[in-house]
Amino acid sequence: MLYNCIMKFILASASPRRKEILKNNGYEFDIVPSLFDEKINGLKYCDDLVINCAYQKALDVKNRFGDDCPIVSADTVVVHNNKILGKPKNKLDAQKMLLELSNETHFVASAVCILYKNNVYKDVEKTYVTFRKLSLDDIDNYIVTKNPLDKAGSYGIQDEGFNFAIKLDGNIDNVIGFPMNLFNKLLNLVI
Repeated sequence: MLYNCIMKFILASASPRRKEILKNNGYEFDIVPSLFDEKINGLKYCDDLVINCAYQKALDVKNRFGDDCPIVSADTVVVHNNKILGKPKNKLDAQKMLLELSNETHFVASAVCILYKNNVYKDVEKTYVTFRKLSLDDIDNYIVTKNPLDKAGSYGIQDEGFNFAIKLDGNIDNVIGFPMNLFNKLLNLVI
């Protein structure tokens, strides 16, 4: 089935954070969530792995709707000691991840992919984040008041009152889940 292209592009994601970042930057798009189910938690990180996840998400939407419009997808992972920390399975898993990140530096990698007219534009951006030392009370209070279960690494740096990060080296929108600088660079290749 072909998609009627009356918008600027299709966002192959149901992420409210990606939607918000793009809308705040003035983009118009339709949302068609990808059905691709990445299973990369716990794997060793490499750029190609996260880039391929973003590509597979875009490819799923292309296979269902065609690519008469640019299809934009992304994948964001938190990486500590070269191990991918994806979305936690439950609150205990979230607690374990946050304890692992306590008093450590990790990086967040977001890959962006744009498919359009059989062309593929894709790349990854990294931001390094250092957490302060966290107590179990810090972690449990965060888990109770926020919803870390839908966030890679069990945290949202944009959450109100979030104070675990003491240093950030790179773009915060990348940590939130959509690197605008990288997206704009790739979009310029499409236009």
